[in-house]
Amino acid sequence: MSAQSGSADHQSEQHRSNSEAEGPQKDGNGKKDDGNGNGDNTERKRPGKLPLIILAAVVVVLLIVAAVWWFATRNQVSTDDAYTDGNAITLAPKVSGYVVNLAIDDNVYVHAGQLLLVIDKRDYQAQVDAAQAQLGLAKAQFDAAQVQLDIARVRYPAEYKQAKAQVSSAMASFKQAQAAYDRQHAVDQRATSQQNVDTADAQWRSASANVTQAQAQAQTASLAPQQIRQAQAELEERRRQVEQAQAQLEQAQLNLSYCEVRAPSDGWITKRNVQLGTFLQAGVSLFSIVTPRVWVTANFKESQLERMRPGDKVKIEVDAYPKLDLQGHIDSFQLGSGSRFSAFPAENATGNFVKIVQRVPVKILIDSPMPQGQPPLGLGLSVTPKVYLQ
Repeated sequence: MSAQSGSADHQSEQHRSNSEAEGPQKDGNGKKDDGNGNGDNTERKRPGKLPLIILAAVVVVLLIVAAVWWFATRNQVSTDDAYTDGNAITLAPKVSGYVVNLAIDDNVYVHAGQLLLVIDKRDYQAQVDAAQAQLGLAKAQFDAAQVQLDIARVRYPAEYKQAKAQVSSAMASFKQAQAAYDRQHAVDQRATSQQNVDTADAQWRSASANVTQAQAQAQTASLAPQQIRQAQAELEERRRQVEQAQAQLEQAQLNLSYCEVRAPSDGWITKRNVQLGTFLQAGVSLFSIVTPRVWVTANFKESQLERMRPGDKVKIEVDAYPKLDLQGHIDSFQLGSGSRFSAFPAENATGNFVKIVQRVPVKILIDSPMPQGQPPLGLGLSVTPKVYLQ
């Protein structure tokens, strides 16, 4: 028994020595055991090199991606403060009246010169007829004044010549009467009679009066040039009346033509504010026509304009049509920021000043045509332009 016990103790010590030499052993669950029941805690406290390598690789990849992105976009400038823009023509009638014909509807396409609506023409047609009658009367008065001028050019010089001839005749009669008067008063009273003396006196006075009258008529007839100019002025007045009547007729005809409202340009009818039978007042908005030409107004920050120039290529993305690919170019820059031309511009000279990056509107023209079947671009759609700087 003693020999067997000693042999067993010797084998147990040898097994323990082998176990310590072989290191920690795995338990029944496959975990390593250090012999004290601590399992693999010691191994968890020792981080490996693999996570550090992965982290370093991720950082390097991010740096490479950032460098590639910066290199690819260093000549690109973009903004989301951009909208489609275009011409919207507001139409208003120039005359008042009831709408008797309405040839359009909402959002329809019209062509330049197309009839849109008609205002009742009867009142304006009556004005045209009255103006035509007034023009005819003015022309008749002008013709009469022309005849009077022709007569005056002949009549007044002839009357002046006649008046001078009468003055000569009266002067001759006066000389004859003066001679008879002197003869009757020079002879002895016994050689003549009182009747002859009285007759000579009466003839002298009559001849003197005839001379005075003829001279007065000659003085009046000497105003022939002034009378002719008066006839010319009368003719000119009648001519001006004809021109005035002609202008009134043209105005009446214009008012009549304004009864037909026609499209000034191709485009789409928008914001229609008229119905058949509506009474229209002159100057009141009826509707607008949006023309087909559309561009982009992009409000870039002032710090983005340093390298931007007219002619730079632009890629345009429309929020309403994500798959639409449009190309354009910069046309021009507004000479002033948007706040400068607002209804209430900022007053930087008053109060506390806070510097704010300003926005400058840039006009971008669309070069590429719209794809077949693509709806037209409306005004005010949000777009994202990307400018490729040179």
